[in-house]
Amino acid sequence: MNLPDLEAPAARRALRGLRRAEGDEGSAYARAIWSVLLEPGDGVAGALIAAHGPVDALRLVSRGEGAELAEARARWMPRLQPGSITAALESARRAAVDLVVPGDEDWPVKLDDLGAHAPVALWRRGRSAAPVGPVVALVGARASTAYGEGIAADLAAELAADGVTVVSGAAYGIDGAAHRAALSTAGTTSAFLAGGVDRSYPRGHEALLTTIAASGGVWSETPCGAAPTKWRFLARNRLIAGFADAVVIVEAGWRSGSLNTAAHAATLGRALGAVPGPVTSAASAGCHRILREYDGVCVTSAADVREMLGGAGAGTSVDDGRTDESTRIMDALSARSARPTNEVARRSGLAPSHAVVLLGFAELEGRAMRDSEGDWLLRHGAR
Repeated sequence: MNLPDLEAPAARRALRGLRRAEGDEGSAYARAIWSVLLEPGDGVAGALIAAHGPVDALRLVSRGEGAELAEARARWMPRLQPGSITAALESARRAAVDLVVPGDEDWPVKLDDLGAHAPVALWRRGRSAAPVGPVVALVGARASTAYGEGIAADLAAELAADGVTVVSGAAYGIDGAAHRAALSTAGTTSAFLAGGVDRSYPRGHEALLTTIAASGGVWSETPCGAAPTKWRFLARNRLIAGFADAVVIVEAGWRSGSLNTAAHAATLGRALGAVPGPVTSAASAGCHRILREYDGVCVTSAADVREMLGGAGAGTSVDDGRTDESTRIMDALSARSARPTNEVARRSGLAPSHAVVLLGFAELEGRAMRDSEGDWLLRHGAR
C-alpha cells in the first residue's frame, strides 16, 4: 500500500482548515494518519514514533522494514486506506474540528506523562486552549444516585468558580452532573470522548457537549467517524487521568469503569480521592475500595480537593499493562452478522494471527461462535 504524499504542499492541502497552529505540516499529517491506523494507547507505535518521528516511522512501516514489527504491521496496515484517511479528515472539517499534535501551543503537555502510550494526536471540538491552571477530574457511575449527583455538582461548581478546570467523560450520571455544574458558574470544563468528537455520545448529551465545546473543549484521540467501543472507553480513561492534576471518584460500584481511571491516576502519580457514601450503598462500594486499596484521599468538600491539588505528585510513565485485548475482539463482533477473521482483526486493530487466537478462546468460553462458513458471531447476551 502506497503512503499518501507527506511532503509539505500535499500535507497542507490535506489538513486545510484543521490546524490552528503553525509548524511541520508533514509531521502533523503523519500523526493524523497514525490516529486512523491505531487503536488508542498502542505502545509499539508510540515507541516507534518517539524513535524515528511520525513521518519516518510511517515510511518504515509502509516499506515493511523491521522484522520485529511484523505483528504490529499486521494490525496497522489493513487500516492504511486512502479513503478512510480522507473520510476522517473530511468529517473533521465538516464538524469544525481541530487537529492538535505534540509541540502545538494547545497540546495538553501533562499527557506526555503517558510515555509510549500517549496519544499520537488529539482531535478537538471547540476553540479553547489547553488549560493553564489546575485541572480536576470528577468521574463516576452512569447509574448514579441523587446523593452522588448532588455531591458532584457541589464539588464541580465550587471548584470551577475558583478557576479550576473540571474534566470528565460526558457520560450520563456523575460526569454529566459535574459538567453542568461547572458550566452553571461560567467555569471551564472539558470532556474526553471514546469515539470521534464529530459524534455526540451519548446522544442525549448533544446540547451539553456543544456547550462544553464552547467552554473548554471536547477532545478525543480517535479520528472523526470512529465509534465508541468498550475498549476505547477504557483507553479514554487514561487521558482523563493524565489531563488532570487530581482525580476524584464521586460515586462508583465495585466493578465500575471509574476504577480504571483511578488506577491510571495512581500509576501516573496524580492525586487520587474518593467521596465516601453510605456503607450499605452498592453505588459507593468502588469509592470505599479506592479509599482502602489505593490509599485515596477521603473527599467531603471542595476544600479537600484544593488540598489534594497542593500535594499532587509528579507523573511517571504507565507500564506496559493494557486492558484485556479480548475486550477489543468482543467489540469487533456482531450478534446479527457474521464476520470473517480478517474483518474482526481490522475492526479490533489486532493482527489476524493474534485475533484468531483470542477468537478461539472466546469460542471456548461460549462468548463467540462460528457459522457454517467459518465466520464469527457474538453469542447473544455475551460481552
